[in-house]
Amino acid sequence: MSVESEIKRFIIGNFLPDVPADQLSSDLDLLENGVVDSLGLLRLITWVGDEYRIPVADLDIAPHQFSSVEAIAGFVRGARVG
Repeated sequence: MSVESEIKRFIIGNFLPDVPADQLSSDLDLLENGVVDSLGLLRLITWVGDEYRIPVADLDIAPHQFSSVEAIAGFVRGARVG
């Protein structure tokens, strides 16, 4: 399963249970559109850290890095390289 697919699965399962995966656009701004609020953002960051073994507590993270499926996948790929 691709990183984007895993992220979509988490977002749909936790924030959009009535939305089919193929209807969640990878570039939809999750924060601006109210899909993820501030507590949801913390939950999402924690999940990303746990799921991909990224030490998120040690990183300087900005909300825009978690604004869309596309942005989160980019963050994961960048953290794996760095």
